[in-house]
Amino acid sequence: MLHFAIMSEKMPDIKAIIFDMDGVILDSESISDITWRKAAEEKGLTVNDEILNACRGTNKNDTIVILKKYYGADFDSEAFLERTSELFHEIEEKDGIPLLPYAKEILEYLKPRYRLALASSTRGPTVERQLRAAGVIDFFETRTTGEMVEHSKPNPEIYLMACKSIGMKPEECVAIEDSLNGIRSAHAAGLYPIMVIDKVQPTEEIRGMCEAVFESLEEVKTVL
Repeated sequence: MLHFAIMSEKMPDIKAIIFDMDGVILDSESISDITWRKAAEEKGLTVNDEILNACRGTNKNDTIVILKKYYGADFDSEAFLERTSELFHEIEEKDGIPLLPYAKEILEYLKPRYRLALASSTRGPTVERQLRAAGVIDFFETRTTGEMVEHSKPNPEIYLMACKSIGMKPEECVAIEDSLNGIRSAHAAGLYPIMVIDKVQPTEEIRGMCEAVFESLEEVKTVL
């Protein structure tokens, strides 16, 4: 169901679509939430939605900063993230990471019409492995990943780099995102953000940054 749409007059000039991966293409955020809560439980801690949402879309360095903000400067963020990674790999090896509904269908629909790229805060080798396993890696001309930037989402750096990687100006690109940090990043970079809701509902601030807010990737066809 359409939540919100107010498409800019400049949208017909769009030449490229830049996708986030986690929570947009792959149903990996669900797995991440499970692993974070499990790792926290092992340490006698609680992970609430505020912490999870603050870290969505961020790379490792920025996640460490956020964790220390919540749990204190002495919190061993590195060890915590290593444990979440171990738990994630256990689930990935056992069950795989499913595509989100309509992910492959929307990529097949958009590929003949636009240039496609990826901007993910996840590290490059992981992105390549997971997209290849899901059978969608070849849809993307370029992949801009977390270790390639100094500052992750909500900083605009990753989207500016992704645009440059395909020779496009930000105003020629739509970003498809699920996280608040991702929308802020794309908007600050000058792209046209579309939010597809996964774990987080848009705030009024986020709605004001979006060209559209959808419940499903299938609805993206209505505006592109």
